[in-house]
Amino acid sequence: MKTTGRLIEQARLEAGLSGAELARRAGTSRPTLAAYEHGTKSPTLDTAARLLAAAGFRFDVVPVPSFVDLTDERGRPFSVPNRLPRLPAGQALARVRLPVHLNWSDPDRVYDLSDRRQRHRVYEIVLREGLPADLLTYVDGALLVDAWPDLVLPAAVRRAWEQIVFA
Repeated sequence: MKTTGRLIEQARLEAGLSGAELARRAGTSRPTLAAYEHGTKSPTLDTAARLLAAAGFRFDVVPVPSFVDLTDERGRPFSVPNRLPRLPAGQALARVRLPVHLNWSDPDRVYDLSDRRQRHRVYEIVLREGLPADLLTYVDGALLVDAWPDLVLPAAVRRAWEQIVFA
């Protein structure tokens, strides 16, 4: 989990702002902002929200899925969340190289998640063999719902996930 200071710094950098500019926009001093970003001082929640807003961001409450581990007809384990995960657009449509535990037969392959067919292939792999961290890294719930009719999955995996996809 990122610290509040790291979130403020990330927002500032993604907005392309210098520390001085963010401090000016937020009505604070540059040394105070630096202390927040370096973790030597902790902002209140209101102050952190003001700093993020000055960089063009906001705090959001995002539900974190919990997972159940199941096994398919052949006794292979797979995980299913209690809710569909959502990813930022840049991550949901990124170019990715799957870790070896997911793509051992072609470990150097790069998948372009903005390409529908390649995204479907990644989803098939990750839903069948992914750990919870893999599901949270590579699978976007809205894109999964769209892809669902086209995915080729073992029957047990499909049945377990359908309860979430059609919830």
